[in-house]
Amino acid sequence: MTHKFKLALAIAALALSAQAALAQKPGVEKLYIMNCGEGVAGDIGRWSPGVNEGKSMDFVDTCYLIKHAKGWFLWDTGIPDAVAAMPNGLVPADPKAVTWKRPKTLASQLEQVGVKPADVKAMGVSHTHPDHIGNVEMFPQATLYVQKAEYEWPGANNEPRFKPSHPVELLSGDKDVFGDGNITILSTPGHTPGHQSLMVRLPKTGVVVLSGDAVHFKDNWDNRRVPSMNANKELTTASMQKIADTLDKEKAQLWINHDKVQRDGQKMSPEFYE
Repeated sequence: MTHKFKLALAIAALALSAQAALAQKPGVEKLYIMNCGEGVAGDIGRWSPGVNEGKSMDFVDTCYLIKHAKGWFLWDTGIPDAVAAMPNGLVPADPKAVTWKRPKTLASQLEQVGVKPADVKAMGVSHTHPDHIGNVEMFPQATLYVQKAEYEWPGANNEPRFKPSHPVELLSGDKDVFGDGNITILSTPGHTPGHQSLMVRLPKTGVVVLSGDAVHFKDNWDNRRVPSMNANKELTTASMQKIADTLDKEKAQLWINHDKVQRDGQKMSPEFYE
């Protein structure tokens, strides 16, 4: 066997092993966008102070189910499924806020794609407002990723925001969930003390950043407007800049949780993004 032939065989073997390694590389396989609520905001001036005063607007509430090579990951859980049985929806005490309805339950949408709640091994919530944590306890076995500042933020009557029995990993900043750079929680405080967003690296679609409530609709994003109810205006503005820098660096898309116009142009579950 000549030296050249041996070298060619070695190069071919290396190429094959590199291909195999690429094929086995863990990552995100698909992402489903799920309808987790439809609502009408009474007065969007509360989200954009001094602008749109008295103007009503349709809102949506979105959850994202992500299939990673290491397991199913759920981001946000929406309005409680029980709201689906309420003919008038969930009417807020403040008429300026959102009246929510639940046209499809999260449970039925999971079933449609063949996923049982017990299949979800890990989950994260952008923050602890009721329209994002409504179905957390449908997944009592899933490790919940949440910022420590959010977890310890007192709820109504100083009640804890989650059941103490729910397995949790408390974060203090960004978190690469599976250690491969494909699902990364971004700390984006301001709307609430421990608000977070999610960066997902899809093989065909590319990188998307899921806003949570770092911004509520595109006009607010374009104009960097801060809702009056936010916990901290300066942190909100800094978090928007962090997201903008991430979008620029990663050539990423921003998917805004509550923006109905954007969502209406997206593929909804059972269709998915790869």
